[in-house]
Amino acid sequence: MPKLKAGTILPTPAEDAAITTAAMADLDAVPFTDAEWEQVKPQVRRGRPLGSGTKTQVTLRLDVEVVEKFRASGDGWQTRINDALKSWVHSCMKD
Repeated sequence: MPKLKAGTILPTPAEDAAITTAAMADLDAVPFTDAEWEQVKPQVRRGRPLGSGTKTQVTLRLDVEVVEKFRASGDGWQTRINDALKSWVHSCMKD
């Protein structure tokens, strides 16, 4: 049993039985079976989404005008900087 906060009052066995009986009688609140619980999937994932595994985090200093221009173009500006650098790398490889 998990550690409870101080002052927590637990129902007596008789109260617990009455609560369970009332819950089982409520047609709108039929408890899930074990098989139904196995089918339940979480609705929300917490934390950052997993990365692609093909990128690395770096700290990079860029000119203010470069950053402002990319930011002004809207969401996804960091991806566009990455695409511009990738395009430059590919153009250098052709030489």
